[in-house]
Amino acid sequence: MDLARVIGRVVTTHKIEGLEGVPLHWIQPLDADGKHSGQPLVACDSAQSGPGDLVFWIDGREASFPLRVRFVPVDATIIGHVE
Repeated sequence: MDLARVIGRVVTTHKIEGLEGVPLHWIQPLDADGKHSGQPLVACDSAQSGPGDLVFWIDGREASFPLRVRFVPVDATIIGHVE
């Protein structure tokens, strides 16, 4: 799990089967000090996040596990909020 800040929403006109109804967000990965760490990326949202939220996210094969349909082709998924 890594930290990120949600910096925007992504609107699509077509989604891959299995991702219908799954919100997509732009996230900015952060390091332990809260500074930018790498380039922004698109992540699926399983935690009902919005712009400005500080979140946990995962990548790789495990990114599809929190979604309704498993093993869909996703690179990253938001899994929780930092309070």
